[in-house]
Amino acid sequence: MAEELAEGLVTGGATRPAGFLADGVFCGIKEVDPTGAKRDVGCLVSERPATVAGVYTKNVVKAAPVLLDQERMQRGTTRGIVYCSGNANACTGDQGMANAREMTALLAAQIGVDAEDILVCSTGIIGHQLPMDTVRAGIARLAPAKERHRDAATAMLTTDEWPKEGAALFEANGITYAVGGMCKGAAMIHPNMATMLAYLTTDAPVAQGFLQAALQRAVDDSFHMISVDGDTSTNDTVLALANGAAGGPEITGGAAGEAFEGALRAVAVFLAKEIVRNAEGATKIFGVEVRGAATAEAARVIGRSVAASSLVKTAFLGSDPNWGRIMCAAGYSGVDFDPNKASLWLEDILLFENGTPTDFDEDAASALLDRKQSMFILDLADGDATSTAWGCDLTTEYVIFNSDYRT
Repeated sequence: MAEELAEGLVTGGATRPAGFLADGVFCGIKEVDPTGAKRDVGCLVSERPATVAGVYTKNVVKAAPVLLDQERMQRGTTRGIVYCSGNANACTGDQGMANAREMTALLAAQIGVDAEDILVCSTGIIGHQLPMDTVRAGIARLAPAKERHRDAATAMLTTDEWPKEGAALFEANGITYAVGGMCKGAAMIHPNMATMLAYLTTDAPVAQGFLQAALQRAVDDSFHMISVDGDTSTNDTVLALANGAAGGPEITGGAAGEAFEGALRAVAVFLAKEIVRNAEGATKIFGVEVRGAATAEAARVIGRSVAASSLVKTAFLGSDPNWGRIMCAAGYSGVDFDPNKASLWLEDILLFENGTPTDFDEDAASALLDRKQSMFILDLADGDATSTAWGCDLTTEYVIFNSDYRT
């Protein structure tokens, strides 16, 4: 089950901010679930025009929904998102693009807006045309409401075990605003980007340019700092919507912008960690906090290199404090640093100091690695920049699951 909400977060998901509605239903893209818990078509709707920002996969092979959203993002505003899971609508040619457009038109007609005002996402198996009769029937049943955020978050899931939601509050200009979010992802998770969909919302009136910059910074510190298996996908999309429903002057930066970014980052980091925690076959997660780097980008690159290392992941699976694998992964990251100045901790156990191994208690270190979450700290003593990446153990269950994903 999901982790308890992190400090500073509040209950609710993408509909916690005022003026957002959502829903998710089962229409039959996925196999029938006897429990009735599955959902495979969903929507997130703003009751008023919302400024919008997006970050997308860097894969050259992009799914039809990604291409359509990138085109419509130029408008700067949206009224909502329609999405489905179980089928990626990727590598599907002109028919796939037509199907993506039709999905937006169907939701738009239902809520009384132009099709151009709706964005679209899909996730699931690549190379299959959407079963549009099934999708049409599903979208027709959507009835977006504030309380249906959990159904909406469930409709995003593919191999995930639980829906992922979070929200945070912040004060600006004497007004209390909310930031909410939901995401999916369990495998093909790696920076730039992971196999994930994420929608972040706020009822603050955020200027589109500032929203885009803030979203990119939040993604760089969250969804771009996780790795499960080193693979990225064709559909990866993070969208942020700001509808201004709570009123107040437009946020373009300054103290109000800092407060907004703090809440946005808190929700994004929580959701990103939930993806790693729920990774296919994973039993535990680990953090890699890089300190003392010359630049923020250097800290990010090293952290991602360690979190993505298959040898680090397998040592972590076996609770083996084989810290040499961490130093090795840092060393091949492409960042130049002096290993004779570096030190490495596992929580409060010093493993390696100024280029020299320490005589640490291996049993105590192994016991720490047995926990559901552990933290490595690598200090490069080369500057003031820091960053934290997250990874998980790589298990036989992951290999078995992905060896017959289509069958």
